[in-house]
Amino acid sequence: MRFRGLILLVLLLVSCQAAIPQAASTPLPPAPPSPLSSPAEPIQQPASTEPASPTTPTETAAVEIAPSETPAHTPSTSPISSATELPKPEKYRWEPMISGLENPVGLENAGDGSGRLFIIEQDGRILIWKDGTLLKQPFLDIRDRVGSNSSEQGLLGLAFHPRYTENGHFFVNYTDKNGDTHIARFSVSPENPDLADPGSENPLIFVKQPYPNHNGGSTVFGPDGNLYLGLGDGGAGGDPQGNGQSTETLLGKILRINIDSGDPYAIPADNPFAKGGGLPEIWAYGLRNPWRLSFDSLTGDIYIGDVGQNKWEEIDYLPAGSSPGANFGWDYREGRHRYEGVYLGTDLIEPVAEYDHSQGCSVTGGFVYRGVNLPEWEGVYLYGDYCSGKVWGLLHNPDGSWQNALLYETGTHISSFGVDEGREIYLVDYSGNVFRLSQ
Repeated sequence: MRFRGLILLVLLLVSCQAAIPQAASTPLPPAPPSPLSSPAEPIQQPASTEPASPTTPTETAAVEIAPSETPAHTPSTSPISSATELPKPEKYRWEPMISGLENPVGLENAGDGSGRLFIIEQDGRILIWKDGTLLKQPFLDIRDRVGSNSSEQGLLGLAFHPRYTENGHFFVNYTDKNGDTHIARFSVSPENPDLADPGSENPLIFVKQPYPNHNGGSTVFGPDGNLYLGLGDGGAGGDPQGNGQSTETLLGKILRINIDSGDPYAIPADNPFAKGGGLPEIWAYGLRNPWRLSFDSLTGDIYIGDVGQNKWEEIDYLPAGSSPGANFGWDYREGRHRYEGVYLGTDLIEPVAEYDHSQGCSVTGGFVYRGVNLPEWEGVYLYGDYCSGKVWGLLHNPDGSWQNALLYETGTHISSFGVDEGREIYLVDYSGNVFRLSQ
């Protein structure tokens, strides 16, 4: 497990060589809350394209513009939060919930009322935690097509269709044996809700990866019902192909597609390049390796953890209703700091939080707490660092400023966060454990 831990460490793009801890048997302790520097206010070479065919996924599908639709969720005006300050961490704990996993990198729920948790294992399996038990039979096993032996590769993302109870569809983001990215749809078995059909794969997007790292992996449905996908800049170091700022590649981007229209999908009409000037799937750009993005389930705001190069890790933010086409600055900027080149515009989006490599080496984006068990945490965004195991809290104040503080030092390798159907927050430890924030 130590060997695979070092593999994911490269996933998070820096050279931290900490040993991976063993499974925790006691709750994780808090760190003394130490406020970090106050974040600033947010300011407003292409990869290869495979030829299209009916059976081969493509990097750019034939463009079909989807008609404008009423969002599936109408966000509230942000910021909204019952919390006025970050909670005292010593009153809460990370309670051990699941152990015995193999290199978990994500946790999702199906939103189907079953209460099940679906855990993504990097080698290509999705497991189910049901009624307090980890089921022996995987929900999905696609190890025959997933490549996970180099750097940040593997099964990296999972999202259930908003109408999963009706259509049984879910979507995954994985790298194949050649290291290239696939976005695909699968279906649950009609006979067994705890078993998916590995033969039901329906390819959506294929992206040729120039290097084995910086694959991103986030796969998330937004409040508008569209599917959002986070892709890294293609790898190596320093973005040698200039992918982050190029709008002619899907690398270094957040993509946004309508999977309920078109074949295999349609382009939302308000995507920034829907009518030209760049690839139509692009929704936002200027990202290095977005490792976990999420929407606030109440406000619709989006939070993105973007892994840094050598010095700075960052949390990016866009309020609900922001115009598509945001540029988060990579590789002109690393965090709030100049990296290379000179950008003459004024529209780069600065992070709302950042930390340097004395605090960790690879950010893992998290979630805004919207559960019911811990009202003091309402509206607090939790994020962490894979290398140091630290967890921070970030709170958007009514005046637009932010509170940001270190809350916990868990001693784990935080590969992801997740939420259950009740919006309670979980921490995924790459060593094989899952914890839940509890009182």
